[in-house]
Amino acid sequence: MLRASLITLGDPERLTGGYLYHRRMAAAAGENDATLHFESCPELVFPFGVVAARAVLRRALRGADVMVVDSIAAALLAPWMRGVDTPMVAMLHQPPGGIDHGRLRSRIQSHLDSRTYRHARLLMVASETLADDLRARGHATGQIRVVVPGRDPAQATPRRFDLRAKSRVALLCVGNWIPRKGILEVLEAVARLPVDTVTLHLVGDDTADRRYTKRLRRRLRDPALIGRVVVHGPLPAGDVAAMYEAADVFVLPSTKEPYGTVLGEALAAGLPIVGWNAGNLPHLIENGREGVLLPVGDVDGLTAAIGRLAVNDDERAAMADAARRRGEALPTWQDTARAFFAALREVSH
Repeated sequence: MLRASLITLGDPERLTGGYLYHRRMAAAAGENDATLHFESCPELVFPFGVVAARAVLRRALRGADVMVVDSIAAALLAPWMRGVDTPMVAMLHQPPGGIDHGRLRSRIQSHLDSRTYRHARLLMVASETLADDLRARGHATGQIRVVVPGRDPAQATPRRFDLRAKSRVALLCVGNWIPRKGILEVLEAVARLPVDTVTLHLVGDDTADRRYTKRLRRRLRDPALIGRVVVHGPLPAGDVAAMYEAADVFVLPSTKEPYGTVLGEALAAGLPIVGWNAGNLPHLIENGREGVLLPVGDVDGLTAAIGRLAVNDDERAAMADAARRRGEALPTWQDTARAFFAALREVSH
């Protein structure tokens, strides 16, 4: 049996795509004749976590055939990697330097991330977007392995959601409340549409960024949005799956989505996707086929696209069929786990 350790940052139960990926791999380890043990670096003000990371690394190495380093923790391990003999795989859910930091933090972290990645025998990435980024930074194609998240969400709960209410369509947005997700722009688009056009459902951590949350809460008090937006907050995975089944259109105008697990889940549920032509979304859909790609920041276009899909049943149905076919072509979590553990075995030998 393959014994693997994974070093991450903070609580592995956090509601993000990267943490979900690791939890799904741990759950599938037994089916792949492996174990996957988590070791977490404490979340301290950057870069003070570097000191504590040394002990985390030592624990992770005990009895491990292969060590996996989550990109969110890579910078903290940089000073301690010299002399590590255990084969190491870097698992990248974000580019070197991260995606939600200021310029100085990103520059320092990028340098430290790269130092850690020099010790990796394989750079496993969650999307073609991240693979392109690594190639542009000079990493050899042969060292990069794309293993995308599964497109199948958890088993839907038997709860039935009436998401449309009195509107023509139900618009679903699944994402934590942070600026790059573009939720403010979605609210602006909905506010511009006729009252009976859409009901917007927001699912995700509504406390992820305090400043952004305050802006969103103020916007939600706009009379043009009252009664038209339902804030669900974080939901159990089964309820989220049930909401995919009950919605009509998925919207996520994210500026920086390294993969976007929710995008694959939305496609598999047959939901047309509306978002910016940025991040990994252009790798997942073709404009006009499975959804609508818009220039970043084009709120007028966002409003028009949502409104058109709401009133044009034939166009929405055609995109829904194309989205479902595209989703079915994406790997399942079982496929992802097979590829993930096969890569670890390859490196450990």
